[in-house]
Amino acid sequence: MSTGADQPAVFAAGPFSAGPLVLEPLFRPNLIIFDWHGTLVDTLDAVYASMQEVLLQLKSLDLLKNLVDEAETRTDAEARLVRYIRIYRKLHPTILAEKKHSRTELFNIIFGDNEQAKSVAHTAYNEQYRQNYGQVRPFQPGIEDYLANFAEAGIQLAVATNRSREFLEAEFRSLGDWGRFFAFTVCADEVDSYKPRPEILLEAMQKARRVSGGPVRAWYFGDSPTDMLTAWRARQQLEKNGAEDQIRGIYFNAAHWDTSWIDALLAEAPEQREPSLLPAAACASLGQLRTLLARCFLEEDEVDELASARLIDPAFPVYEPRHPPPARIEPDWHPAVARLSEPRVILFDWHATLVDTLDAMYHAVDDMLLQLDTLGLTSHLMSPSQSRTLEDARLVEHVKHYRQLHPKVRADRKISRTDIFEVLFGDDQDAKNRAHAAFTHHYRAHFGTVLPFEPGIRPMLEGLRDLGIVTGIITNRDREFFEQELAIVEDGTWVSLFDTDICGDDTQLRKPQPHQILKALDNLKRAPGRDVWYVGDSTTDIRAAAKAGVTGVFFNGAQWDQSWLIRIFPGSEQFPDKPDVVVNDFSEFWALVLACQAKIREGGRQRRR
Repeated sequence: MSTGADQPAVFAAGPFSAGPLVLEPLFRPNLIIFDWHGTLVDTLDAVYASMQEVLLQLKSLDLLKNLVDEAETRTDAEARLVRYIRIYRKLHPTILAEKKHSRTELFNIIFGDNEQAKSVAHTAYNEQYRQNYGQVRPFQPGIEDYLANFAEAGIQLAVATNRSREFLEAEFRSLGDWGRFFAFTVCADEVDSYKPRPEILLEAMQKARRVSGGPVRAWYFGDSPTDMLTAWRARQQLEKNGAEDQIRGIYFNAAHWDTSWIDALLAEAPEQREPSLLPAAACASLGQLRTLLARCFLEEDEVDELASARLIDPAFPVYEPRHPPPARIEPDWHPAVARLSEPRVILFDWHATLVDTLDAMYHAVDDMLLQLDTLGLTSHLMSPSQSRTLEDARLVEHVKHYRQLHPKVRADRKISRTDIFEVLFGDDQDAKNRAHAAFTHHYRAHFGTVLPFEPGIRPMLEGLRDLGIVTGIITNRDREFFEQELAIVEDGTWVSLFDTDICGDDTQLRKPQPHQILKALDNLKRAPGRDVWYVGDSTTDIRAAAKAGVTGVFFNGAQWDQSWLIRIFPGSEQFPDKPDVVVNDFSEFWALVLACQAKIREGGRQRRR
């Protein structure tokens, strides 16, 4: 039978709006199996709150070692997600802003094919979801009318979900009388494996066959590539077994994904494609699903006039599809618009810029804060009214009352100990010196694990030296720790990569004062200027660069968005210092260096002409 299209439709980049798209001939279904979350209902708040709690437990669950190698991820975006989770134990801010991923999709990305790790993660997720679930709402307007319309057309409806039964039943009850639409439901805790294994769909089709007594022709309607892979695997299993039953995956792009990944697959030669990733068709709304069904019913050899009339009834209400979430606003201190001098010297911050030592750092800060009273530092805490942001003021108040970091600070893992001390003690240099000394004492008990902040840093540093750029380290780390950390990162292969290094105890004053940068330049026999870049991840680093009269490069490894960067770099009279440029990772930084060199050389050629 035909869908009326001789050639498969090709997706346009971005949300498609012209109508349902068909990628292979479709049969008229007598069963539609729906995914639950992200397809029929929105439980995003509970899902993401539970995911964040699970990621905070990665270390205690012994799952950090099971994170997939970044080189084995499918895309650069997935590699960045794995890296971000490894370092910060939380979801990337873009994912939190868009809220398009399901927990199954996220676990598949970060654990790959490690079924045991995913099983542990799903179990931990269910424990957390038990604390958060309850807020559930229809995913788009008019869903009850659509479900009723499909059922009136004689199509059996079902749900197959990675939700556990206890949660699905509770969410059904909160929606009122939705149970009347579905012949049955299948949950992940009732079969052997979670999606993308096909068991959940095969079980649904067995249930449908027992109800109908004849062959099952099913569509699986879901919102993620994982759903499409699950449908493909179920289809392969049915064909392998010679079953009469059939299933096709129908992709629901309600989350407004960029669908260019499907264009890329279709552009490949058929023998090179991964058909498991391609849906049979795709819709951007339930209205488009209804249109797709109507086409299939009308194009059957034996048209069911009553069912077709239900699906093409012009009196059926028109509902707006779900609108996309607000876009995350990326920083506008972007390399593409920055006006920078070609770097002759590049100095780097150490912690949270070149390397990850977050666990040890936060343990030592917590230990130091317990001693505020005995160190005589409680009375030196800043007045909240002097704080730069409301969040800074809350941190001061929390530390004053509880002698520990605010839980959000520990959860975010984005602020350095130097920035913490700046927030707590402001310009009180004596208080900061005592805090740093106590931190150093406690850090001895915790340090030892040092990882590159992201892959490819050592080749980047080697590349800078090949370009003739002088490099160095400026760190508030005391020398006893820095030298040991430098000696062990990537088996000591970084030791020869720097022309100078200045530690926190090498000068009388630490960052944000400029003394360390100026001492490094003195060692290198270089003068401060715009051709000296200082690269760091904190407001303290940018203040130090400004005071030293060098170019400040903010390394946004924590992935702050534009609104947050404006808050921490307000450019006010009290806090005037702002970065000259923001880079989100070292591939972007490397491109920036090369672009500045090319720009300077091109300018020289034009002047010579």
